[in-house]
Amino acid sequence: MTRTPVRDKAKQFSKLLKKEQPDYNYLREVFRHIRKEMGIKVDSGQQPKKLPYVPTEEEIDKYYKAVWKSRNMKYVVIVKTLIYTGARVSELISIKLSDVDLDNCQIRITKGKGSKDRIVPFPKAFMEVLAVHMESAKKEKATYLFESSWKKPYSDRGIRKIMQKYTVEAGIEHSISPHKLRHFLFTWMKRKGVDDALIQPYSGHENHHSLEIYSKLSLSDCQEEYENQIKNFPI
Repeated sequence: MTRTPVRDKAKQFSKLLKKEQPDYNYLREVFRHIRKEMGIKVDSGQQPKKLPYVPTEEEIDKYYKAVWKSRNMKYVVIVKTLIYTGARVSELISIKLSDVDLDNCQIRITKGKGSKDRIVPFPKAFMEVLAVHMESAKKEKATYLFESSWKKPYSDRGIRKIMQKYTVEAGIEHSISPHKLRHFLFTWMKRKGVDDALIQPYSGHENHHSLEIYSKLSLSDCQEEYENQIKNFPI
């Protein structure tokens, strides 16, 4: 099939439409209806998204054992905070000591994705370990929950470098990144039958179709279900 060159076809349309004195919106609607009449779907130009790799429970267990064997308690707390809260790495490095509520087992994430604040839980079993870490950080006059030896919050790259080190030591084929820990947590909770409406307030995802349902759930309801399920967590 031979097609008229695009430029020539555009000139033909221009002559036909010129007397209508069309503006942008008029032309947009004309071509929308042409596409509809001809059954032509809009090509987004985007490649289908691949599902993210989610580590297995065995991989998470091997990874955590490698971290624990290092006896670097700061790194142990970093990894546990990531995996228990599902926080993004950009959120983790912005957590201040004042954002942690030990009594209620909650951490405030300030200006997360989309510049939105939210509250995330951590297990009661993690409270004492986190409290010891915080006490040590306060003695060092730290502002942030995790600071390097230069008294500055860790960088995104710094956290990833730490995590990659333990991927190698654990002998795991798939690199364990902060986001993979996040995927693991929420996938694990789904497999345990936890409803999306209970996961969403912690994940920071905004599902427009479920906002009405989410708004009716109290934070205490979500926290209770989280605590019930996290008791059986792999680490």
